[in-house]
Amino acid sequence: MIREREVSTVPGLVALFVLLGLIGFAGYASVHAFSQEDVWFGLGWALVDTMTFVCLFGLFMVNPNEGRVLQLFGDYRGTVSTPGLRWANPFYSKRHVSLRIRNFESGQLKVNDSDGNLIEIAAVVVWKVVDTAEACFEVDDYDHYVRVQSEAAVRNLATRYPYDAHVEGEVSLRGSTADVAADLKREVQARLDKAGVRVIEARLSHLAYAPEIASAMLRRQQAGAIIAAREKIVKGAVGMVEMALQQLSESTHVALDDERKAAMVSNLLVVLCGDKETQPVVNTGSLR
Repeated sequence: MIREREVSTVPGLVALFVLLGLIGFAGYASVHAFSQEDVWFGLGWALVDTMTFVCLFGLFMVNPNEGRVLQLFGDYRGTVSTPGLRWANPFYSKRHVSLRIRNFESGQLKVNDSDGNLIEIAAVVVWKVVDTAEACFEVDDYDHYVRVQSEAAVRNLATRYPYDAHVEGEVSLRGSTADVAADLKREVQARLDKAGVRVIEARLSHLAYAPEIASAMLRRQQAGAIIAAREKIVKGAVGMVEMALQQLSESTHVALDDERKAAMVSNLLVVLCGDKETQPVVNTGSLR
């Protein structure tokens, strides 16, 4: 595996002034030698002038948060990340690699969750290149590689969790966004390590049931909400009835036998658990 290494270069302004001065001096010396009919001496200075001009092609610019990968006839020589005008061997090929932070949003993918329900899911991945050598030489196209591997990680993540939690404490895609985002970041990072990429953040940007089952899942959610509400209502009603019976048993003014207690419990539960307004009945006759 090829790792990034820094290569030493010459400050560009210094190299520019030196090369321009040498070009001017060699040109003057060549013209003077030819004027004195010293052909070989003139040809020598002309060759120096030409070589110095070729060296000007070794100047290159490095922008902030940018790396230049240098190669000599296919051999990796190093990376320059110092911003400004720099000079290196003019025969080096210089490949630009951005070190800026980028983000990528996957398309809306259709995949089955852990319960087999068809859902639509998408994610946003924030990333940057941290090793230019790996990004250039370990994968064919690191930008395309990030996109493909991120979508594969999102698909794999969706199959490990249910869309909704069915028991308390269960991790779900909809209810445990922080846990799901942390797991997604770890999986994407594991896939992109070999490309010299660091994942800064990964989170879901879209989550919904697929249109084919959306209406059925909505009815299921509504039914679950109704059942949960009924459970709370019944639990509260039983507690209120127990409190009423206890207070009546402690009272010296009212004495109820078991049959009347059962009737009162039945009436109270109907009143407290009913989903409609109760209709009071006034008893004008005897209790017997």
